[in-house]
Amino acid sequence: MEILVKKQALSTGDNNTVIALSETEVGKLFTGDTRSDIGSEAEKMKFANAVNGLVVRFIRLDEFSPDAEMLVMERLFPLDFRAFEYERRELMLEVMEDELRQLHKAGFVHRDLRRPSDMPGFSFDNIFLTQTGLRLIDVGISALHSQVGERLFTRFVEQELLELEKFRAFFLSR
Repeated sequence: MEILVKKQALSTGDNNTVIALSETEVGKLFTGDTRSDIGSEAEKMKFANAVNGLVVRFIRLDEFSPDAEMLVMERLFPLDFRAFEYERRELMLEVMEDELRQLHKAGFVHRDLRRPSDMPGFSFDNIFLTQTGLRLIDVGISALHSQVGERLFTRFVEQELLELEKFRAFFLSR
């Protein structure tokens, strides 16, 4: 598995590796006893997908190897947003903000627009610009209102809106 994963790896985080499966699909690998992690992430992704297209599309759960399960998602190809005019980036951002608020209203919060400063990678690694606009990946720590209750959900949404303002400044200042 090591050689295959390294050969196809698109990204590796603290807990998972994402591999290219085809031109249209990627797999997020879960090793060990991951039944609750993989199931929870799949459910949150399906919930968000039913609201709008901001979150990467869930495709299926599958087995990668006898030791690894896989969450299969659509494959996104990020673009460099600096190639787009300021006005176009502003419009893309407005669409993303509207879609994020729709998700909040429906009871979903992403919780990872901006990485904590002690995490490796770029601050906004979980926001991709694609041919169809801005998209969110990695719903691992996302939360559903029905699962966390009013107080936590409200706090998570407030934090996410602060992160969104930081992303706005970053995205438009380039």
